[in-house]
Amino acid sequence: MEQTCGDCVVNKKEALYRNLKSTLSEKVAVIHSAFEDAPTTVALVEVDASLSAEDKCEKAFMLTNSINDGWWNNEGVTKMFGGATCRSTATGDMVLVGTDKYKCDHVGWVKV
Repeated sequence: MEQTCGDCVVNKKEALYRNLKSTLSEKVAVIHSAFEDAPTTVALVEVDASLSAEDKCEKAFMLTNSINDGWWNNEGVTKMFGGATCRSTATGDMVLVGTDKYKCDHVGWVKV
């Protein structure tokens, strides 16, 4: 007769959830370059993998703008900058989606 333990079941469920989540989402890199001397990656943002590239850029833009709190505190955002604060993402900054880089234009995104 096979015995199971509660912790084993929980660990298996957590592993399955992490695996499922990783197939449904992906991380994109937010690169500040509009006002900097050199492009700097400031965040990794988790986005829905089924979104279009432009929608992934829009989601990353939204999550790296401060409204009521610093954007680095937003769920799904991994801070990649040193120091206590960082400016919000703006026109001229970029988002790396897979191997494609997109620059935030006055309206929408331009592949570079």
